[in-house]
Amino acid sequence: MNKIFAIGDIHGCVDKLKALMEKIPVDCVNDTLIFIGDYIDRGPGSFDVVDYLVELKKRHPDIVFLKGNHEDMLQKYLEGTDRFTYLFNGGQRTLDSYLNRQNKSEFSPIPSNHLDFYKSLVLHYQTEDYLFVHAGLRENVPLDKQNPEELLWIREDFIYSKFDFGKRVVFGHTPFAEPLLLPNKIGIDTGAVYGNQLTCVQLPELIFFSA
Repeated sequence: MNKIFAIGDIHGCVDKLKALMEKIPVDCVNDTLIFIGDYIDRGPGSFDVVDYLVELKKRHPDIVFLKGNHEDMLQKYLEGTDRFTYLFNGGQRTLDSYLNRQNKSEFSPIPSNHLDFYKSLVLHYQTEDYLFVHAGLRENVPLDKQNPEELLWIREDFIYSKFDFGKRVVFGHTPFAEPLLLPNKIGIDTGAVYGNQLTCVQLPELIFFSA
């Protein structure tokens, strides 16, 4: 059976991302690789993280990139609809990583392939047994009726919920010292940007890798 590898919030920690990718036994042809969102902000290497992921997509056909609340905030910053929230939540480090990068060949600080990456992000992904989302879900709401803001931002109402969502939910957004394992959910944000490790879970075996 093909395997699924899901990776938690990176937040500009490019060295941890590269180290983790060296550890996980993902088959680029047969396995599915899922990133749970929050690739940018707070950490120093947001440009390098996105650049790495853009190149990774070229080598791995079955790869899924979810949108995190930080990518959503960046989008609103670029659109000019909400600049303060993004800067308040660590966005300046991402802007600096784009402004200070070497070999800028385009007029825009953010290259077009990165903008395409941000636009391509999806809010959720599901398989027969698992549902992947950045932050979580609201109880008793069908997936197609969920509020996108909840999918990106919800915390306690989802974390403490014992509701059966129909599939085990794999999520990030809320950092834990160790992966959160509950009957209805698996939390894989282990606070890489706060000095902890970046985590990947291999499914269905429930094998964890970290760097």
